[in-house]
Amino acid sequence: MGATLVRAMKNFNVESRAHQLIGKDKTRAAPMHPGTKEAVAAVVSRYPEIPEKIYRKDDQLLSRLKDVYVDSTDPLHEMKHEDLSPAKEEFRAPKQTMTSVFLNIEVDNIPKGKISIVEAMTILNKHKQSPQTLTAERIAEEYCLNILDTNALLEHFRPFNVTIIQQNKEKEQIEDQ
Repeated sequence: MGATLVRAMKNFNVESRAHQLIGKDKTRAAPMHPGTKEAVAAVVSRYPEIPEKIYRKDDQLLSRLKDVYVDSTDPLHEMKHEDLSPAKEEFRAPKQTMTSVFLNIEVDNIPKGKISIVEAMTILNKHKQSPQTLTAERIAEEYCLNILDTNALLEHFRPFNVTIIQQNKEKEQIEDQ
């Protein structure tokens, strides 16, 4: 019941109120900060001709503005179909890894500068096992990657560690009731 009453009050005389707002000559400016008022007053007291210049109509500028003619055409209509096609990317063949063979993942080509998830996991695991032999520079060269991205990959991402905890047979186990 309350929502209906509120909605009715909001929608009361909406069109008339909208016409009043649209019909107003000027919107009211936001109030100035006291420091701004003081700065404006100081500038006006120092240069009293500024407010006069701001509000004065300059006939010379208006006549120049009337001489300006802008003719514009939409460039999309003039473009050929070939221009709208995406840029040709260079691709590289994916590296065959044991995990991609077992997971049955078929990737035909990979854009240069990118790697697949399987390759990323392989790189991270190999780097974790031997960081001295598999450096960021070597990975970047082998997989056609940016050296900064490769350093970020090796610094911020870690492969999953699977830890199997052996249960102690001597401890009592809690049984479900």
